[in-house]
Amino acid sequence: MRGIWLTLGLVFLGVGLLGVVLPVVPTTPFLLVAAGCFAKSSPRLHGWLLLHPTFGPPIRDWEEHGAIARPAKQLAVGSMAAVFGFSVLFGLSWKLLVVQGALIAIGCWFVLTRPDRPSG
Repeated sequence: MRGIWLTLGLVFLGVGLLGVVLPVVPTTPFLLVAAGCFAKSSPRLHGWLLLHPTFGPPIRDWEEHGAIARPAKQLAVGSMAAVFGFSVLFGLSWKLLVVQGALIAIGCWFVLTRPDRPSG
């Protein structure tokens, strides 16, 4: 089972790193999943992610407090709104817009109801 978790962690890490250079692919959610997989399979890789100067702070915030930093929340909600706006501009059918709007609303609700990054 450890090998499966390690493989999944490496896949999610790869997709998360793609998100650094591809604007449509989010980075942090995939790195959070990778960290969870590494926690079950590789303490070394889990520790590397937690101590990484760029990726570590949001992962630690999530693991320790279930928190999302306010700028990350703003970016997430703004991105979801932009995607919905583009869908409207591209003329998606109203049925798809209703489904997409409902899913985006759920996503926004989840993100906005998480605590902010703890101060200090």
